[in-house]
Amino acid sequence: MTAEANPRTSQGTWVRVLVRGAILTVVLLGLVAFSVLLAKVTLTPSPASEDLVTSNLRPGRSLRQYAEDYTFLGAVKQAGGNLLLGVPFGLLLPFFVPRRLRMIRTTLLTAVAMAVVELIQGALVTGRAFDIDDVILNTAGALLGYFVLGRRISHRYYVYTDDSGSPGPSAEKPEDGPVRAPSPAARTRAGRSKTAAEKSDRTGTAATKAGRTKTASTKAAGTKAGRRVRPKPAAATPAKKRGSRTGRTDGRASTPRGATGSGSARSLLDRLRGR
Repeated sequence: MTAEANPRTSQGTWVRVLVRGAILTVVLLGLVAFSVLLAKVTLTPSPASEDLVTSNLRPGRSLRQYAEDYTFLGAVKQAGGNLLLGVPFGLLLPFFVPRRLRMIRTTLLTAVAMAVVELIQGALVTGRAFDIDDVILNTAGALLGYFVLGRRISHRYYVYTDDSGSPGPSAEKPEDGPVRAPSPAARTRAGRSKTAAEKSDRTGTAATKAGRTKTASTKAAGTKAGRRVRPKPAAATPAKKRGSRTGRTDGRASTPRGATGSGSARSLLDRLRGR
């Protein structure tokens, strides 16, 4: 079982590594292509507008100028072009940025990159100047691209790479054999049996306590009854004495008088004969 699982695990790992490399390659090519397009759009000299452009370090100044001096289509072209120019940052940078604080890091990288581009425009390119509003619009475009599509794509990519970086099942299993996790039904049965055992233990404990309480109450009731009811002494001895005395008197009274007289007469006769 382990020998069969190892080739599958290694094969799945290689497939994921290849897919990850292909995704990163495509994203990198897209970033390079976007960089070329960005350089062509922003770093191309414009001698005709050399006397018209001025540097802007106040946020919102160029936006007010778009609203006041430009036509609707011209304003949409200027502002919308700067927004769209920042969207690819929100789509491509999340693949190269760590997952923690990804949105903040993407925003900061976009702001820094566009600030560098604007500085190069103002210092080296004819007919172009540094504009802080362009940096703000490019950063807003990057946030728009990140929330619309970049966050979802990068999240799926990182989930896929995290699964590929986790150790395979063969590394976690012991050499003796695979260890299978208990199924949900087995967990449910084990939980039920454990609950029933706990209930029976509680019931037995309650019955034992009730039996002890009942025995103690019975003993206490018996002790109180024994203390309250005491046996009365029997009056047999006086009756016997009285009976004996009564027997004696009855014996004396029951002796006949005739028997006493005959006895005395005989004693007189015996005395006379002796004389």
